[in-house]
Amino acid sequence: MTMVEREALVNDWVAWRVRRVDELREPYGWLSLSALHWLTGEPTGYRGVPGRWDGRPAGVMARVTPEDGLVLHGRHVQGTVLVEVADAAPPAIATVADKRIEIMQRGRRYAIRVRDPRAATRTRFAGVPAYAPRPEWIVEGWFHAYDEPRDVTLGSVVDGLTHRQCARGVVRFHLDGEDYALTAFGRADGGLWLPFRDATSGVTTCPAARSLTVPEPGPDGLLILDFNRAVNPPCAFTDFATCALPPPENTLPFAVEAGERSPLRVAPDGGRHRAE
Repeated sequence: MTMVEREALVNDWVAWRVRRVDELREPYGWLSLSALHWLTGEPTGYRGVPGRWDGRPAGVMARVTPEDGLVLHGRHVQGTVLVEVADAAPPAIATVADKRIEIMQRGRRYAIRVRDPRAATRTRFAGVPAYAPRPEWIVEGWFHAYDEPRDVTLGSVVDGLTHRQCARGVVRFHLDGEDYALTAFGRADGGLWLPFRDATSGVTTCPAARSLTVPEPGPDGLLILDFNRAVNPPCAFTDFATCALPPPENTLPFAVEAGERSPLRVAPDGGRHRAE
């Protein structure tokens, strides 16, 4: 790689890093999560959330008063309201002042999750540490599609919770004379999501996983894997995420010393600690 090419690589990576940090800092992005409450079958009140909430087979039941100021589907609501949400579907969104309350189903469980732009995780966010970009971590890969997509059950950072993901095929690549493969999952935009663990996981990088996203492969299946752009999952920044874990076969037996490293996580009280 020439000096000009290396400079272009670094400049592109820096620009990507700026976009990544800006995305994390959005008012209602992952850094704004301030609470996650798993609902029971009994109406229960939760700190910072108006009303009383419970989960039922038909959906989530909310009991609110006019004074609670809860807005759902653009309308102030009061009394008893049933909110229907499907497993793994986008949550229903309610608002109270400048907070957003996500009403969701994950597996067989219902939950409400709060996004607050004033959360310490967002207001005290100091960026994401990362390895310096290196050209040797940019490799060619080849996508081998399954005859039919497969539903795969993945574990979660939440004990007892699982996620169903659509696996579309396998991405194979060569590195240092060895062959490797990662199961590739579909994305809503038509690209691929490649979650993985490696020998740095839990040492210098997020213990749960990191991931790459790549555009839709061309007709020949060729694609580029840029491990310099491996990113942390939301659970690296907050205790209130429900991230899926990679399948066992997506554990690479070497250290991917590229991409994002474990961030200093900001606790709700403003303290900092490494993601565990």
